[in-house]
Amino acid sequence: MSTRIPAGADSPSPAVAPPPAAPAAPGTAPARPGRRRWALLFGLGWLAQVAVRLWLGAEQTVPVATPDESGYLFAARVLTGGPDADMSSGTVYRGGYPLLLLPALLAGDGPVAVYRGALVVNALVSALMLPLGYLLLRRLGVRRRWSYVFAHVTAVLPCVLFYSEFVLTDAILPVILVGWLLLVHRWLNAPPPADRGSSVRLHLAGTGASLLVAYAYACHSRGAILLVAHVGLLAAALACRWRRWPGVSLAALAAAAGTAAATLLNRSLLPHMYPHGDNDLGANVVRRITTEDGWAWTMSLGTGQVWYQAVATGGVAAVGLVAVAFAAIRPAAASAVPGTSGRTRALALAVLAVVAGIAFATSAALPVEYRIGNYVYGRYLACVTPVLFAVGVAVLLRAAQRALLRAAAAAAGLTLAAACVVQWYAGDLLSLYTYTAYDFPETAFLTWDWAEFHLWRATLAGLAVLFAAVVFARPRRHGPPVLAAVLAVVGIGMSVTATDRIARPLVREAIAQTDLRGSADLRDHRSIAVDWNVPWTTRLSHYYWAWWSEGSVFDARWTPPPQNADLIVLAWPDNVPATASWPHGAPPGWHVVDSRRTDTGDWAAWSR
Repeated sequence: MSTRIPAGADSPSPAVAPPPAAPAAPGTAPARPGRRRWALLFGLGWLAQVAVRLWLGAEQTVPVATPDESGYLFAARVLTGGPDADMSSGTVYRGGYPLLLLPALLAGDGPVAVYRGALVVNALVSALMLPLGYLLLRRLGVRRRWSYVFAHVTAVLPCVLFYSEFVLTDAILPVILVGWLLLVHRWLNAPPPADRGSSVRLHLAGTGASLLVAYAYACHSRGAILLVAHVGLLAAALACRWRRWPGVSLAALAAAAGTAAATLLNRSLLPHMYPHGDNDLGANVVRRITTEDGWAWTMSLGTGQVWYQAVATGGVAAVGLVAVAFAAIRPAAASAVPGTSGRTRALALAVLAVVAGIAFATSAALPVEYRIGNYVYGRYLACVTPVLFAVGVAVLLRAAQRALLRAAAAAAGLTLAAACVVQWYAGDLLSLYTYTAYDFPETAFLTWDWAEFHLWRATLAGLAVLFAAVVFARPRRHGPPVLAAVLAVVGIGMSVTATDRIARPLVREAIAQTDLRGSADLRDHRSIAVDWNVPWTTRLSHYYWAWWSEGSVFDARWTPPPQNADLIVLAWPDNVPATASWPHGAPPGWHVVDSRRTDTGDWAAWSR
């Protein structure tokens, strides 16, 4: 049976389910051997995905995505009743993701053991993209065998795989978003319940979707965008009578209760981690949406995020974005599933709202950091990229020739237009500002350059992959496996090279510049105070190594070092010995236990 969509048929979108399978004939037994085989395939596939993640993260032992990783680790430590860590004037890190890390903290006996345990948690959750990606592709009408194959490809996208190597919400947000989309799709499109069992399943889908978005809100501010989209779908379901008011009320109550719990959880962390306030990103948003320059910044940086996702997936996510946009505006008569056109449009609009909301809200909140990653960045939209990628795959496999060419042309045009916007707004800053290799794991592979950013080389390389995908997808028999192999090689190549050339060097550098374990018995130090003049990346690394200690900060220019601390780290001025780093001379009993001169800043550690 061909999986291609005939001309004029419903375009693939995350809201369109395939026609239900024909019921089994009366008296026939279920195909249990087939079910066992598929269960075995998914079990082995999930274990393989976990193994790949643990292999890639084998040398990750210290936070390098600073301050994000440190923030989540310290939040998890606070949730276990451990010591505080002063991260005042920094970004607020929420408590939802740290809740998942509690087993790692309870089982680990030191910072490295805790960090490795957190990566195990990441691997177990991130690998769930395999079954979820399969279900998503099946609802997009892709055949079973190819759904399984391309679910593996989706699970090894760098936006899923590479970020699982770090203690970041990016390791779990893609799984949360795909899970929410599947649940809310089922809740909206399920037929009216015929018995108590089907009614319970329907309510579970609605409440499950609500609790997932509430948990996303507890994890990251991006979850607020997802929550707004979910509330919009609940309102549409009630207004359009797709679901009766008791079901909508139950889902809304679950969302409200979950959001209230998330708010209480996040507020509980503030006095322990931000005693002197945070960096107030909300003020950035207000300033950006009330000034002409702010709007230019927001729109251009948001466009740069869309460009990055298009290029990072070889144009496949751009094809998916075009298809979702078409599903949102197509005529009602174009629906292939009677009675679902409005629901299809609502879900497509919700996906578009999530993409636009995340891209532009995060851009509005960003401070000017004088780095290229301000203008083209991939992490913020990484959570929704697997959805767009899966839709793009469905178009490649199912669309008629003319429809596919139109979608690919529109995706290429979107990518080129976005690149033009980035070039127009950022201009020479793309070469003058700081290049941070961690910001560009995919484009560095496409341009084979981990030291400089190349906008147009990356754009052309991404479009070349898209062209190859369109060519390889056409043969019905051999096209899908070749397409899967090409996309998998590109995705795994990006993650492997990023791990080897970006992640592991950062770990080696962080250990060489900050590791105090060979100089002092950190278990005996119950508090550590770090000079504000020590670079913040180094300061947070010291907090990390002194895992059992409460971390505080002071400014040695105006405040004497707090002598009630067990370990004090001071900025080390040039051209003086480390013993002269204590302002006006060290009190009796204090001595230098370690000192380093590094590329990021010089410091000296003192202990009693």
